[in-house]
Amino acid sequence: MQIIPMKDLKDTVEIERRCKESHEPVFVTKNGYGSLVVMDIDYYDETMRKMEEARLINQGISDLEEGRMVDGPAAMERIRTKYGF
Repeated sequence: MQIIPMKDLKDTVEIERRCKESHEPVFVTKNGYGSLVVMDIDYYDETMRKMEEARLINQGISDLEEGRMVDGPAAMERIRTKYGF
């Protein structure tokens, strides 16, 4: 984990290099406390993708636990009926 003080934000080229090389976010502190997080766009995209996948998996688990599911043959029959197959 990389932590830098707020005053180091002036050197944007160095921060960009750190993010790209480490493939992790850089945490920025102000007066010794966390203030900002800076990350490479690829790291951000990957993190957002993983969060969406986790959300969808949790939604599926919730649907299963609450009985909101249809077995394969019933799903196929609904599709055939809806689309006239």
